[in-house]
Amino acid sequence: MLKFQPLIFPRDGNSHQNIIEWWYFNGQMKGKDGRDYAFMDCLFKADPKRVNIPFLTKVPLKEVYFAHDIVSDLKAKKSYPHIQHLASVTKDSFSWPRLSVDYFNPLKLKGLNGHSFIHEFEPFCYHLKSDNFDLILRSRKKPLLESGKGFIEVCGRKSYYYSLTDLAISGWIKIENKIIEVSGLGWMDHQWADVAYIKDQWNWFSVQLDNHNEMMACEYSDGKRKDILVDVIDRLGKQQSLKELILIPGKRIWKSKITKAEYPLDFQLKIPSQKIDLKISALAEKQEMVFGSINYWEGPTKVSGLFKGRKVKGQGFMELVGYPSEYSNATMIANEIRAVIDGQIELSKNKINTKIAGLKKKWF
Repeated sequence: MLKFQPLIFPRDGNSHQNIIEWWYFNGQMKGKDGRDYAFMDCLFKADPKRVNIPFLTKVPLKEVYFAHDIVSDLKAKKSYPHIQHLASVTKDSFSWPRLSVDYFNPLKLKGLNGHSFIHEFEPFCYHLKSDNFDLILRSRKKPLLESGKGFIEVCGRKSYYYSLTDLAISGWIKIENKIIEVSGLGWMDHQWADVAYIKDQWNWFSVQLDNHNEMMACEYSDGKRKDILVDVIDRLGKQQSLKELILIPGKRIWKSKITKAEYPLDFQLKIPSQKIDLKISALAEKQEMVFGSINYWEGPTKVSGLFKGRKVKGQGFMELVGYPSEYSNATMIANEIRAVIDGQIELSKNKINTKIAGLKKKWF
């Protein structure tokens, strides 16, 4: 049972021994070429025996890592998703006071492809690197502690959760082998819990307004009841947690050709007591991520409407999870994981054989 202890940084920016944990980043950026882009990057850490994801339960490891990222060219309406079903981390990952993790695709050991990292080089400032981007994100505000203390409960599921809502982005992205210098505004979430995977549904939104207020809003359902979570941070860093949210999906729907899942791409978000009435609209359509039997939509949004009675505009990201799917690539992933483990065993054998050969050459 997860019990609350006050968050302490930089300790709690690092890794924890829980069933599931993730470090998530998103952002919208303007390129030097004048075009608009977006990205999402997330590293997951899980206990394969307790996380209850079918194709991970037989992995003979104490902990597993997997990573998802996507880069979107908003003008061209093209997205470039990348699902890393199993990642290996370097031995010195998570060994420093601040978050520092290097991870790679073990199926591509001979080259640099698949090598990624997240390094917190200053408090709440990060260097992210993957095959498709190389970005610096610097926080201009202290962390937003969801539910007031960074410990939440929705539909009986408890977790630690904090966000960095105002990250200045600079760096490069790669679109079809073209390097583009970018700058923009980003967001970071870090969450960990002793909760196994369950087929719940949620609609999650990060909102960044032009009045320098940011908001995290989530509607969560376990199939029997709904719960909500709303947290706001103002331009000076003052935080407010709310238990009121009216979320109305619009008529604009995108249907996945892969999973047949149907995702609403427009929402009206209302909090009457705070005079908040916002329209949230997706800036791209083909933003679905598929991981075994898990599918979700993850993409950038534009925001407009009223915030505390005043007109605002802004941007954000939207995550739609648990929408019915007719597809699973679990078998393919299981085979890939098996190939990874076999490859690691073979690599270890080769290292041992090389060492033995060297000893024989030296002494005989």
